[in-house]
Amino acid sequence: MEKFPVFLDGGVRRGTDVFKALALGASGVFIGRPVVFSLAADGEAGVRKVLQILRDEFELTMALCGCRSLKEISRAHVVTELDRQRVAPRL
Repeated sequence: MEKFPVFLDGGVRRGTDVFKALALGASGVFIGRPVVFSLAADGEAGVRKVLQILRDEFELTMALCGCRSLKEISRAHVVTELDRQRVAPRL
């Protein structure tokens, strides 16, 4: 099966969103709204700050999941609606 890159665009607001996208198979993410809003609010300094916040949140999420590198992020780190029946069956 041929593999090709898939990128997530939309809905990325936190570092945890980046982690989840990568865990579910995305090659990367685009971050639009947080950057545009921070640019409008505080210019270049605002953009730098929001990108640092996203990076810090992403790195914390990686650490909490025991991932030391991007290659260690896997589908096993995320529970979706489809997984819930396997993880916690309804009584």
